Amino acid sequence: MRHLDILAIIQARMGSSRLSGKVLKELSGKPVLWHVVNRVRRSERIDDIVVATTCQKKDLEIVKYCAEQGIRVFVGSEDDVLDRYYQAARLYKPKHVVRITADCPLHDYKVIDMVIQKHLDMNNDYTSNTLEDSFPDGLDCEVFTFSALERAWKEAKLASEREHVTPYIKKEKSFKKFSIKDTVDHSQYRWTMDTDADFVFISRIFEELYERNPGFGKEEIYALLERCPELMTINQGIIRNEGYIKSIENDTIMIE
Repeated sequence: MRHLDILAIIQARMGSSRLSGKVLKELSGKPVLWHVVNRVRRSERIDDIVVATTCQKKDLEIVKYCAEQGIRVFVGSEDDVLDRYYQAARLYKPKHVVRITADCPLHDYKVIDMVIQKHLDMNNDYTSNTLEDSFPDGLDCEVFTFSALERAWKEAKLASEREHVTPYIKKEKSFKKFSIKDTVDHSQYRWTMDTDADFVFISRIFEELYERNPGFGKEEIYALLERCPELMTINQGIIRNEGYIKSIENDTIMIE
């Protein structure tokens, strides 16, 4: 397996308590996962992409879809997502890993490349646009060195640290970290896909923008929401990072 500088790992699974099968739901005639992969492919900095799913029977649909589309796919732990990331990454031994989630079909490659560039320029262990919320929920991008990922994999013990991949890196003071902030605070926008209301909202965005410009980015969405602010009412009132908050509330030691 060739060595890479930058590998994007897209975590995807069919199971979801609020929106089952969401990553293969269709938007403008293509599955959500197709849109995510192809938006990440627009990046000028990423060398390769792998979808990391689980060994659960229901996720065989993702494996089958990736195989049909010629998308690299890795199968690993369902609950220990940190292990899934590490095992996928170590096959390629990249210098840096970009973490992307498959339930965010509005990813903007310009945001991804901006985070990557800052990460490289500052020689950081971890760089993201998530340490301080200013981007829409759904444009999250995290970049970290393979060595930081490997250390987290060895040392993270809590279930919340294993399930959400990067909490250990973000908490560990010895890592060099940086958070990028948007020029204007847009953290009130919800562009991720966890609920039926989220899916309706994102479907409307695609209906308005996709046919004219399949590669539309955040600026086009901002302009649309400026023209049609009623769209934002579709999925208002949902707590950001609710899954991680619940993990913290119910935390246990996962690795002795």
